[in-house]
Amino acid sequence: MQRFNWDDLRFLLAISRGGSVSAAARSLSVDHATVIRRLEGLERALNAKLFQRNLRGYSLTVTGERLLISAKTMEEEATRASAEMGQGRTTISGGLRISALEGIGNFFLAERLAAFGTAHPDLSIDLITLQQLVALSRREADIAITLQPPVTGRFHISRLTDYDLYVYGSSEYLSRCAPIVTQADYGDHPFAGYIDDLVFVRDLNYLDKIGARVRPKLQSSSIHAQLEFVRQGYGLCILPSFIAASAPDLVRVCPDLFSLRRSYWIVANLEIMQTARGNLLVKFLESEVNAAQEDFIG
Repeated sequence: MQRFNWDDLRFLLAISRGGSVSAAARSLSVDHATVIRRLEGLERALNAKLFQRNLRGYSLTVTGERLLISAKTMEEEATRASAEMGQGRTTISGGLRISALEGIGNFFLAERLAAFGTAHPDLSIDLITLQQLVALSRREADIAITLQPPVTGRFHISRLTDYDLYVYGSSEYLSRCAPIVTQADYGDHPFAGYIDDLVFVRDLNYLDKIGARVRPKLQSSSIHAQLEFVRQGYGLCILPSFIAASAPDLVRVCPDLFSLRRSYWIVANLEIMQTARGNLLVKFLESEVNAAQEDFIG
């Protein structure tokens, strides 16, 4: 066996955690070719195949699994030594990919992740706000903020926060519309909402909770677009209170007649939670949400 570069073990760790060369490249802030080159160099030095390529990406061979144990031990020791030498201050580096629903992603996380990224300039962060389910099991993301935590699989799962939703309309619209006295009166007004056949999480399908006659006449897969519809004077819309707070021209309509409460959950791969960057980010998100509870509740 040839001597190998111990630094190549970082690439073994990154591929095993990300499940693909592209994910490893993002986490290490290098290009695709560099990851391939370092992996091939490690395999040549050991004269062994460390990964098998399959439809879901890269999976470790038996030899790769054995080497991974040693690589993790070395990583933990290096992190501990760095913390001791730096008097507890460890540089956070690598990459993280976060998947979140558009609402909390755009109206809450984006601003705060900018501050987090500034505080940790060696960290690379991807924020995915696509209106579709992202599979953590296939390493499409490291951390997800979702309405429905998985019932199978090995993940770190914790409730991030509850949040309230109400009916909102613009002050201009409410000044000229028919009065709303009972919940049935909502049916006399046009509503903006999600496109029915594009709602991929049942907890987003809440218009049917308000009354049988309420159907969205202006629809979008984007909560940002729905917010803009009602800001421009188009009817009513059910919105999370923390999103409506960004539009002071909107008025909460008869909250005693209708409101909903939903929950956001943090779901993370167990391996990413064993890293300093994953642990730090989850704690940061929890702290930021706790500090903003008045925006989410009430």
